[in-house]
Amino acid sequence: MGRILKTAKIVLAILLLLITVSCSSTESAIIDKAPAEGIVENQSYYDLEDVVLYLKTYGELPPNYLTKKEARDRGWDSDEGNLWAVSDGAVIGGDVFGNREGILQEKEGRVYYEADVNYNGGYRGAERIVYSNDGLVFYTKDHYESFQEVE
Repeated sequence: MGRILKTAKIVLAILLLLITVSCSSTESAIIDKAPAEGIVENQSYYDLEDVVLYLKTYGELPPNYLTKKEARDRGWDSDEGNLWAVSDGAVIGGDVFGNREGILQEKEGRVYYEADVNYNGGYRGAERIVYSNDGLVFYTKDHYESFQEVE
């Protein structure tokens, strides 16, 4: 009888451990997904994390992004740093990135695009993301000198 009770206690302890680990994993997964739930479609985003999350969630840049041509059509002059003066909080993004130096991975059919991040008006900074039509996203803080892949 004592041996059965001891075995039952061990089995119960293992079950409790499995339940605890299972609950922890689920909670962790929910927490990991929480930021994406805070990203709202058709809202403006500027910082690296939010723009990347929007891009990965909706497959496109937030609506506050304009290509260089669209911005120029509204009166933007990069030498004047007047983007916010001619637009309602727009950011430059969506133009094709040439990858002329060949730093980023090439693959047949892959096209890279660029977008400013962490922009606060005025002259454009050095921070960009470069993203591909097949889901890759890279961050450069030094205007394409180096890249870090964003997961």
